[in-house]
Amino acid sequence: MVNPPPRRLGSLVRPDCSIAYEITGSGKAIIFAHGLGGNHMSWYQQVAHFAPHYTCITFAHRGFAPSSMPQDGPDPAKYAADLAALIAHLGIVDYRLVAQSMGGWTSVEHAVGKPAGLRAMVLAATTGSIDPKQIRADFLPRLAAWETESNAAMADYMEAGVHPAGRRRVATEQPAMHLLYKHIDDQNAGLDKTALRMKLMDGRVRPPSDLAQVTCPVLFIANAEDMVIPPVALEAVAAMNPGAQFAQIPQAGHSGYFERPAVFNALVEGFLAEVS
Repeated sequence: MVNPPPRRLGSLVRPDCSIAYEITGSGKAIIFAHGLGGNHMSWYQQVAHFAPHYTCITFAHRGFAPSSMPQDGPDPAKYAADLAALIAHLGIVDYRLVAQSMGGWTSVEHAVGKPAGLRAMVLAATTGSIDPKQIRADFLPRLAAWETESNAAMADYMEAGVHPAGRRRVATEQPAMHLLYKHIDDQNAGLDKTALRMKLMDGRVRPPSDLAQVTCPVLFIANAEDMVIPPVALEAVAAMNPGAQFAQIPQAGHSGYFERPAVFNALVEGFLAEVS
């Protein structure tokens, strides 16, 4: 019988809330930042894959269970400070970031501060605080076409009771995974996600050129059937920043890391091996 990798739980006290985290495995550190539809549990397929060779650190953003809720609700403007505080609390001096969707706001804002210990960053289904509307003009027709398709798809998902991060393909081909995704999302049923989504959109102000402030290698992973975050936005931001890499997962919606974990994990693993 193979012994499971070491695992421990913890909580970081912040001025207005507490941040729950888990540490699994040993080796070089990877910190995973989850999206709006999840929490630290969302990364179970990545932790199981990477923990034999890496120290995997997952956390729940402020206001996302089991982290506590600030009195005024979660403010994305404080995410990066929470991440920096967690890194300092754990005494990590060498780490990699893997961010999904909302976690991109956390990671981009952290990375533009040029933290000394950051070795690599993966932005999955996200441009974070970088504004997709400011991409190069030759990409804008594709962005407009995606917006039309997305609006129709969201109406269809709502009518069918399909989670927007999952889409119909997951609901029909992977019904158990679709249900699990909804169960994880339901842990934050009391969170006003509409208000939080508006705050995230209001924080999307950086031009793509700001990515040049990030001093570590960056990989964007888009999902070909994503109707939440436009894949073309990730492609465009990567194209506008020499040194940034771009990959796309076919037949995957917004949560490619959850739907197609083998493909996602292989992309991340290959990138980290290349740059580390």
